[in-house]
Amino acid sequence: MSTPPPTLVGRLRALREQGMRGYLDARRGRLLTGGLGRVPAVVVVILVWTVFQILDPSFLSPRNLSNLSVDIVGTGLIATGLVFVLLLGEIDLSVGALSGFTAALFAVLNVHHGMPEALAVLLAIAAGCAVGAVHGVVIAKLGVASFAVTLAAALGWSGMLSIVLGGSGTVIFDDEGFVATLTRHYFGHPAAAYGLAALVTGIYFLAAHQRSRYHRASGAAFSSIGAIAARTAALGLIAFAGAAVLNQYRGLPLALLIFLSIVAGLDYVLRRTSYGRTVYAQGGNAEAARRAGLHVVAVQISVFMVSGTMAALGGLFLASRTSTVGAVSPTLVLLVNAVAAAVIGGTSLFGGRGRTWSALLGILVIQSVASGMALLGLRGAIQITITAGILVIAVITDSLSRRPRLPLRSDVRA
Repeated sequence: MSTPPPTLVGRLRALREQGMRGYLDARRGRLLTGGLGRVPAVVVVILVWTVFQILDPSFLSPRNLSNLSVDIVGTGLIATGLVFVLLLGEIDLSVGALSGFTAALFAVLNVHHGMPEALAVLLAIAAGCAVGAVHGVVIAKLGVASFAVTLAAALGWSGMLSIVLGGSGTVIFDDEGFVATLTRHYFGHPAAAYGLAALVTGIYFLAAHQRSRYHRASGAAFSSIGAIAARTAALGLIAFAGAAVLNQYRGLPLALLIFLSIVAGLDYVLRRTSYGRTVYAQGGNAEAARRAGLHVVAVQISVFMVSGTMAALGGLFLASRTSTVGAVSPTLVLLVNAVAAAVIGGTSLFGGRGRTWSALLGILVIQSVASGMALLGLRGAIQITITAGILVIAVITDSLSRRPRLPLRSDVRA
């Protein structure tokens, strides 16, 4: 009896067990079979930073990079929530308008009605979560397309933004208060940034090592200690270099610390909990998930609740930059940037593939372009055009990676 040819998964598992060289070959195999993941976003970040540094040597200055690390937070939080929706193959077009509405709700409650900031913040975030739940119920229970529901909601919440602000049009809140502090506070002592870099590097190594031991014990593919050490060293180099740059200006921004904590926490939820595995399973094949007895409707509602909550939180961080909320908000541009951030970072529009770190990489690309354009004194319209072009390329790449691949020559020979 002839031995059947090894599957792609089997070959990749065997390569990984060969050590560092096997791991690199396995990664190359994934790229050849469409699993590009976050590689394009990393390449684009390097390219964008190189181009703008050549055009303006102040682009990679500690001051500009520190400001960039804060500028990515507001839209990045919104994009992080969108990742949950996109993993199901759905879309939420209301996040831009909803972020503006919830920020206006906070400002009006705090300034016009004298409500304490902390309580106004909680109510604004709760409102975003409740709105997301309503969207999810209509989509999951009534079977209405998410595109139609959230597009109508975007128009509705844009109108509600103007209604809540009333005749004033703009509300200015305390620039020394809690919300303003979110993007203006820095941990100036160098130990804060270096401590965060060490913590991130250490946690990554321990988690990767523990995962490798578990996979090895269960007979699944696992990474060698050399591969884990190499990845940890690369992450540590990036983390400590970033900490050194931040310490040359004002230190570790509170906004960046909150953003990284939320992204890491939600990534853990997606990859290490039964709920997260259900989201991925439903995004890969909703009908199979339904037949397997998974709570399809509940999961669908929950991802829109996450999206609404993150939209509200992102809106507060965006308002924190200027301590104002206005009726004329660039909600459409904000929506495009948030969706683009998730997709450019590697989240698939077809569902089932992506991570919260995708939003971080994607918004870093978009905000880097915006920062470079501002330094060069170019108009915002050019930035929007470039962002649209990058988004189109990311969508095309995502679509091509979903096409079935021809078998490798080794399969044909076997």
